[in-house]
Amino acid sequence: MKRERAYTIRGFEPSDRAAVRDLCCRTGFLGTPIDPVYEDRELFADFLTTYYTDHEPQSSFVLEVEGELKGYLLGSRKPLLNQLYSFQQNIVLFLRSLLRYPRYNARSKRFIRWMIMNGWREVPAAPARTAHFHINLLPEARKISTTRALMSAYLSYLYRCGEKRVYGQIVTFESRRGEKMFERYG
Repeated sequence: MKRERAYTIRGFEPSDRAAVRDLCCRTGFLGTPIDPVYEDRELFADFLTTYYTDHEPQSSFVLEVEGELKGYLLGSRKPLLNQLYSFQQNIVLFLRSLLRYPRYNARSKRFIRWMIMNGWREVPAAPARTAHFHINLLPEARKISTTRALMSAYLSYLYRCGEKRVYGQIVTFESRRGEKMFERYG
């Protein structure tokens, strides 16, 4: 019988920022690396992590296995602040990607065109004034126990802060398992 390696769930610390950004890019395309789809890891990580790591770090948690960061849950209790930040961030990132666009490969250019034309349509509307989160784990850390521990840490944090609601979005396709894990939480 294989023994499960010990893991630790703890609050995000500023020293985790680089590892979180790297992990974001290593898991950013449906749990696999973003590189085959989009080559600009810096902009990709900026888009998905900067608000949480730089503006609301107290709402985020990391999973460590034997001292290495193997997963994270980036959360927000301040949806209005998150939306305001995202609005200005999207303008800045658009301009930065425009400057870099001529140097991108064909796949990256196709990804940017898809994001501009279709990406925004595929994101469901978020419930107003509701906490939310993003969770990513490296393949070797994707276990019920580690996912549940990250979720429990975040949900306990929200409870202590008096939050009554939380939402998450699952990005999945065809036969990939997704919502079954979250159904266990009701």
